[in-house]
Amino acid sequence: MTAITLRPLAATDSIEALTALLHASYASLAAQGWNFTAVNQSVQTTRERVEAGQAFVALSASGELVGTVTIAPPKRPDGRYLGDPVPDCYTQPDTAILAQLAVHPACRGQGVAERLMDLAEDWAHAQGYAHVALDTAVPAEALRRRYERRGYARIGDVQWAGKTYRSVLMRKALGPTASTEVQP
Repeated sequence: MTAITLRPLAATDSIEALTALLHASYASLAAQGWNFTAVNQSVQTTRERVEAGQAFVALSASGELVGTVTIAPPKRPDGRYLGDPVPDCYTQPDTAILAQLAVHPACRGQGVAERLMDLAEDWAHAQGYAHVALDTAVPAEALRRRYERRGYARIGDVQWAGKTYRSVLMRKALGPTASTEVQP
């Protein structure tokens, strides 16, 4: 197993490299016909998404960006989420929103995604949130099962504009924090 370091996204990190990581990580989903936003989002969209909350990154021993996740505060009920109306579960004051979970294909199977999710959930808990919500493609059964194993339950669904699939909305109640070590 390769040594992986987790830390908050820094101002000096390349948003272009982060966007390239998202594209590489979501390519397998695109190959299945699912046009997740991260499949081909612009650098500007990546920047807006990470600035909306707290992004974390995973780095290889050589310093290469190999994973990421973003956790954000709830959205305004009258606002937009990637151009769409905001689902009710994303507007609840006690609910943080998890997005852009990505691990480079070469680093999968090493627990990086689980560690990133632990970190995001710990951040949300430390900020006083009682829940974390997310969405994923209904046909992406492996992703849905991963989230269910972590305690996420289906609370609804949504059809995002322009997507080739319907999305399931999931939420998890937060408990005691996990023990994930973060480098400063």
